Order: sequence, then C-alpha cells, then structure tokens
Amino acid sequence: MQSVKVGCLALVASRALCSSRIYPPQLVKLLAARCCVNYSISQTRLCQTETTVIRVPRYMQKQVENVKQTRGKNKINTIRAGKLLIQSKNPVLNQSTGYMLGKFEQPSLCSKGWKNNKSFGDYFTINNIKTVAPYVTNNQKEDVEQKTSVTFSNLHICKELVETLDRINIIHPTTVQLQTIPKVMKGHNILCAAETGSGKTLSYLLPIVHGLQADKESQMYARSSNKIRALVLVPSRELAEQVAAVSRTLCAPFGLLTRTVGGGRGVGHVKMVFKRNHPDILVATPGALVKALRRRCLDLGELSFFVVDEADTMFDPSFSDMLESILLHTNIASNPKQTQGHGRKAQLLVVGATFPGGVGEVLSQVTDLGSMVVIKSKMLHFLMPHVKQTFLKVKGADKILELHQALNLLQHEKGGGAALVFCNKSATVNWLGYSLEEMGVRHARLQGEMPATVRTGIFRSFQNGMVDVLICTDIASRGLDTSRVRLVVNYDFPESHTDYIHRAGRVGRAGGVEDGEVLSLVTHPWDVELVQKIETAARRRTSLPGMESDIHEPKPKVVEAQE
Repeated sequence: MQSVKVGCLALVASRALCSSRIYPPQLVKLLAARCCVNYSISQTRLCQTETTVIRVPRYMQKQVENVKQTRGKNKINTIRAGKLLIQSKNPVLNQSTGYMLGKFEQPSLCSKGWKNNKSFGDYFTINNIKTVAPYVTNNQKEDVEQKTSVTFSNLHICKELVETLDRINIIHPTTVQLQTIPKVMKGHNILCAAETGSGKTLSYLLPIVHGLQADKESQMYARSSNKIRALVLVPSRELAEQVAAVSRTLCAPFGLLTRTVGGGRGVGHVKMVFKRNHPDILVATPGALVKALRRRCLDLGELSFFVVDEADTMFDPSFSDMLESILLHTNIASNPKQTQGHGRKAQLLVVGATFPGGVGEVLSQVTDLGSMVVIKSKMLHFLMPHVKQTFLKVKGADKILELHQALNLLQHEKGGGAALVFCNKSATVNWLGYSLEEMGVRHARLQGEMPATVRTGIFRSFQNGMVDVLICTDIASRGLDTSRVRLVVNYDFPESHTDYIHRAGRVGRAGGVEDGEVLSLVTHPWDVELVQKIETAARRRTSLPGMESDIHEPKPKVVEAQE
C-alpha cells in the first residue's frame, strides 16, 4: 500500500514541475518534500519485512472451490445416460445403474429427512434392473452359448420324476436346485440358504422321493407299522399343506404316501392320522409333532431324511425348544457313510430364505457341524434385482387411500392380478378388511387368531383365484407359494430386514408372473432407519446389513466352580 502511495505522489510532483505555469512554486516544493518522506518510509518498511508473492492459477482456484463445496454438500452427479437404479421425487438424488459408489463415498439418501413431518408425500423407487430372476440367469446364458440347456434328467433323478415335472411344465432346474440335489443324493447333511422363490422345496423333495423309491425297489426296508422314512418340519399349517401337495404330486407314480399333521386340531386328530397306514413322508408343524411323539403315535428311529424348512423361523426362540426335543428323538448322521446300508442314520437338510441365527447351538448337539455342506446363494440377503420396490412416506390417516389407489391401478391400468397386503397385527387386518368392504373392494383375510382349518381354506381360495386381494399378517410371508401375485403392499412397514425379504419374496418367484412390484407405506420415525438401510444397500449393491451369513460354532459353556 505504501509503494502505491509513493508512486502516486511522485507522479503528481513530476507533472507539477513540468507545468509550473499551473501550480505555484510553493505547492511544487511541498509535494516534492512529501514524496521524499513517503519514499523513505516505504523503503525502510520494505527493508524490515520481505513479502513473497505466490500466483495461483485460475483453474486451480476453481478446483479448490469445488472441493470445498463437495465437502460441505455432496453434489457429485450420480446420474448417467441409461436406466435409473434409484428414482426419486427429487431428480437430484436419482442414481443410474451405470454409476457405482466409491468405497468411502457416502450416498445421498432420498429418505435422509424422512423423520421430519415435512417429508410426507416424498417417495423413491428401486427399479428392477434385471428382467429375469438371478436364479435362472445362468441357465439362460448356457442356452445362448452352448445351445443346450440343463434339465432334471442331467441330475440323474429317476425317469418317472422327470416326466412328472414335464407334465407340470417344470423343465429347467434353478441354480439352487443344480447345487443342492447332487449333494443330497450323495448323502451329505445340507444347510441351504437361498433367496425366496428360487425353488428350494423341489431341491429337497426330488432327491428324497428318488431315494425312497430306490429303497423300495431294492427292498431296503420292510414297511413297519409305525416307522416314517422322511420328515419335513415347517412352521405353519398352511405351509405344511402346500409342501404336502407338491410331495403328493411327485409321489403319485410310485405309490408313496404323504400325510400332514398340523396344529389347531387337537390330540384326537393327531392320533387319527397315525391310526391308519403310516406315511412314507410326513409334513408336520413342531407343536403337533411333539404331541405325537409324547403319546408315542410314531417312531423316528428309522428316519432316512429330516428336513427343517423355513429355518430362520424354526430356529427362532419360539420354536427352538420344540425343535431340539424332536431332534433328540432322531439319529442324525455325522457323515455320508452313515446314511448308507442297514442301520443307517437320518440325513439332515436345513433350508431357508435367510440364514438362521443360532443354528450352530442347536445342531451341534446332534451332528458334526464341520461335516455339513453349506450352500449359499450369491444373492442371499440382497434385494431382488428383478422386482420394482417403491417406498412412500405417508401420514397414517392417508394409508388406506394410498392402498385403495394402488389396488385400483393394478386392476384397471396394469391388467389385473393378485395382491398381498401385509399388516403387523391381527387387529389391523380385521380393521382394514372392514374399511375395504365399505370401499367395495372384494378381499379375504388371513391372520393367526383364526382357526387352523379356516386359515387353510382361505389361503387355498386365494391360490385358486377365487379372490384377488388377501389382507394378512406375516403368517403368509414364509414359504407359501404365491406365484399369481403381482403386487405386495406393506401397509404396516415390517419390523426387520428378514420380514422385508420374506414379504417382498412373495413376488418374482420361479414359475410366477413377471413385473412384480412391492409398495411400502412408511409412517413412523422408527420405520425410517430400516428404510435408510435398505436404500443404502440398494445404492451400494450390497446385502442388507446385520444378517447372519455363516454357521457359528457354539461358545463353550462356562461352569462356575462351587465353593
């Protein structure tokens, strides 16, 4: 600043000296004196402090400004040409399928501010980025590249079973079936965890029926009055009836007998099931089977196959005690050699759509965990890439209007189809049913407080197409075949990742209708945290967090020394 002053005063003084006609001589002398003084001051200051001037290029200044803005607000553009993976009400938060988040990059979530009441009406959609389910993609690639496709005859199951599958239009095995069936036929204990709708029921029933028929032909065993050869344990009566129906279809050519025993029918019914000829395959719920074992209605001593279906539910604390009691009545093999010949032990097959927690503690009591073959799907605990999933933040009072609109849209603009509406409580199912009746929506209701026989009839009528809308609790989310369903509505948002995976898995199933959709109505602040975890997993293309993916060896029990 001082140097600028000196320059200006020197310029004025020189002009004054050159034009003495204009300025008086006294003024010229005064200006010259001030110039000399200011010049000397500036010289002494410059001598005392030397300043270094650094020139920053303009393009670098722009880069620094951009970095500062990015740190404050993530304004990285996640939209590229092509299909959108995440489609939001706010287009800035969209994310295309071609964009991959960096390892340390924090995603900008559409649901970030959903705990605020001002967010009502906001929404986002996770689009279906694949047209075909992952568990059939591999077979399609083989068809294109090799021009030959894998069929069930390639898995060395008997001819009659292959012909039975052909008659019901099941020709190509899914990825899970390709991995599981050969291992079961070799006598291994199996833990199979794969996504919903991937054909897990056939993956264990086919080798079981094949094995029982082979034993029958070789007269491996003489039919005893109270000995059962295969046991399938399921959590609900509805699922038991469904598995038994598939088993009867497969057993028809061989004359093998399949029966069910479920809860809600009393001890008298349980005794009647076993008074007649004992079945080759028994499909049972835990409670009814424990009653039968206590009254010695059946013997599991000659069991060849023991299947635990819907394992994440069966190993839950509400069922685990009964499951342990049943396992103690059986002789589970520890290796494949023990499943062959006379005096054979039972082969254990544990199957589920989510990996069961606590499986190690229970199974370690009856078998060697190290000998179990674990089959895990690549898409285990992932969101289904072939199903469109929409999340809508809505007020509680507006939920029924949104539901009514979604059902009308399905029937009148999307060509019709079946819909499942999930609630968290039985009381909500009843109330919602009355409300939809007033709106003229024909529907059925299914919840756990209904008698077992009534529940079975209701679900069968829904499967047969007599009614297109089923309002239900999570009793309908586990394992039930809903191949005609096109829309799943979470009227009440589920309470866990596991419940969400099972509910969403009612659409996009093997052999089911295409273009399945899931609509989730989000109301409460405690639902938002789960929504944010789901959205983060979708943006990062990762599995849902906090879910079991391995069998853990049980911790050794610490026995306190008695004083």
